[in-house]
Formats: sequence, structure tokens, C-alpha cells
Amino acid sequence: MGWFEAIILGLVQGLTEFLPISSSAHLRIAGEFLGTGADPGAAFTAIIQLGTETAVLVYFLPDIAHIVSSWFKALVGRIPRTDPNARLGWFIIVGSIPIVVLGLLFQHQIETVLRSLWIVAATMIVFGILLGLADYLGAKTLRLREMSWRHALLLGLAQSLALIPGVSRSGATIGAGRALGYERRAAARYSFLLALPAVFGSGLYELYKTLKDPCDAAAAKATGCAVEVFTMPETIAATLVAGVVGFVVIAFLMRYISKGSFLPFVIYRLVLGVALIVLLSTGVLQA
Repeated sequence: MGWFEAIILGLVQGLTEFLPISSSAHLRIAGEFLGTGADPGAAFTAIIQLGTETAVLVYFLPDIAHIVSSWFKALVGRIPRTDPNARLGWFIIVGSIPIVVLGLLFQHQIETVLRSLWIVAATMIVFGILLGLADYLGAKTLRLREMSWRHALLLGLAQSLALIPGVSRSGATIGAGRALGYERRAAARYSFLLALPAVFGSGLYELYKTLKDPCDAAAAKATGCAVEVFTMPETIAATLVAGVVGFVVIAFLMRYISKGSFLPFVIYRLVLGVALIVLLSTGVLQA
């Protein structure tokens, strides 16, 4: 693959990271239709997410500044530990633990067998249905100031499901938030904030590994590592594109969910999942 394919995948990442339709699934699928048809790889996927998470930092900068400031002030006793922003800081820390632990425990499976397009198709359909049910059923009135430790841990566990391509990080956490009774805007805002530590940590870790021990064909044969199909300059370009596009998508989604439901995204997931099954069953795509 080359520059053109990297830019296209950066565009795909930016368009899909924050919508509940799974950016990792779309990168996996798009890779099949670009260049040599190679899987872009878990490392490339993790690194270009740094671009979209930088968009989160920029968009929510005032919120993040208040959370970090309040967390430190509460830690040293300058404000009560019950301060809503200070508590939210602790909730984000606690909610980040499951994905870190599970990501390290199942790193090999995440980078190999879980990237099968059969799994992507199944998760697109199953979690699409779950998102639709969670968004539709029951009253959704809770705000982030009403979050509990139990909810923080449950939302963290939901986020960890996004280690499987096709689940969707935002879809899993927003869906869980809706199931627990949170407003759409509150669930989406927390989903974006919760992703920051995990995604930055994963992206920087994969960047470090790629720079330290590049995986070429010879290394792949000897160690079983995943071959990198993009050079570092191409990956950086994709990351920049993902960040710019991602910022626009965040702004759109935060406006949309004030009035709209997640039904269009649910339908899209179901259609794409079924289409994948058809393409795999007819041999057009290889899992």
C-alpha cells in the first residue's frame, strides 16, 4: 500500500471513530479493497486513532481542563472530593482499567484471530441490535453528575468490548450508558472522555513498538508479528487526516444526538453486517 491508501484509511478513521459503527471494522473492511488487499493491521489502526483522540482533546478542552484541575485540587484537599468534576476524573481512571488489563492479556488474539471478517460481521449485527434496544427502551434521564462507581466500572467493561473489531468503542459505551439510564448527550460525552486514556495509551504503545522493532516479512516469519503495510510517514499522514475529519464528526454528532436517535446507525450496522456475510459466503472477500 502507499500514500493514497493511507489517506483514504485516515479519512475512514475520522469519519467512523465517533459514530457507533466501529472504526476498526471499517478500516479492516476498507483494507480489503485497497492496494494489495492487505489488512492495515492493529498497530496502524491504534496509531491513527491518536489523530481522532487529539480531536477529542481539542473539542472538549474546557471540559478536560476542568476535570483535571478539579481532580488535582480534590486530591490535595483544596476542594471537596465530592466535587462532580473531581469524581468524573476518578470515574474515567477506574473505567479505563478494564480495557488496559484485557488489552494486555489478549493482545495476540486482538491482533490476529479477532480481526477475522466473520467476527466483524457478527459483532456489527449483534451489537447494532443491542445499541438499538438500549437506545429505545426505558427512560433516559441521568446526567454525568449522577454517575456512581458501579456505573463507571460497567461502562469501562463495555468500552473493553471495543477491543473486538466491529463492536465500536463509542457504540459500546454509549449503548451501555443508555441502558443504565443516561441521556444521549451525557452518554456520548462520557464515551469520548473515557476513550482518551485507553486510546492514547494504546496508540503510543504501538508507535513505540513500531519504531523499536519494525516488522518486515523476515521478522514476521521468525516471530509471528503482524507485517506493517504502511511506512511511518504514511501512517503520520493518515493520523493527521483522521484528526481533522474526526473533529468535524464530533461536532456533528453532539448536535445530532440532542434530537435524533441512534436508529440510522443501527440500520447501517445491520446492512453492513449482512452484506459482509454475503461477500464472505460468495468468496468475494476472504476472512
